[in-house]
Amino acid sequence: MADAPLDPAAYRQVIGRFPTGVAVVTSVGEDGPAGLTTNAISSLSLDPLLMLVCFDNGSRTLTAVRHAGRFAVSVLRDDQEEVARVFASKRPGADKLAAVLHRIHHGVPVVDDAVAWLVCELRELLPGGDHTIGIGAVVDAGEDPDAAPLLFHRGAFEQLPDGAAS
Repeated sequence: MADAPLDPAAYRQVIGRFPTGVAVVTSVGEDGPAGLTTNAISSLSLDPLLMLVCFDNGSRTLTAVRHAGRFAVSVLRDDQEEVARVFASKRPGADKLAAVLHRIHHGVPVVDDAVAWLVCELRELLPGGDHTIGIGAVVDAGEDPDAAPLLFHRGAFEQLPDGAAS
């Protein structure tokens, strides 16, 4: 007798045990700016410098990235939970950006005061089930070495213990 397939809710609970950082991915499409909150990002390569970002197939941000050919990743600071919630909402991209401090860098919005940020030129989009995997070549990046990251674990936002980020 074969094992029963794991249902998506159980999978989500299991994978939620893996703590991650929280990032906002932004771009500008034909309809204006777009952005989303995600923890599905990763450094992919150091030579060349490549970043991996996963987009829901129905995402307006994915549409904007396809149009612009570039995107920004802003890794959120531990006091930016509200920024994460704004970009997780279904509000239009312009409304999301109006609600947070940001700047335009290399033609895409970057969240102010983030722990780190990267601007990427889109290199490839690959199918990944109900998501699309985006690969971007990093063209610029920066960090705040004194800031602590916002974390996501077991379905909730968390912070590092005091002093752990230094």
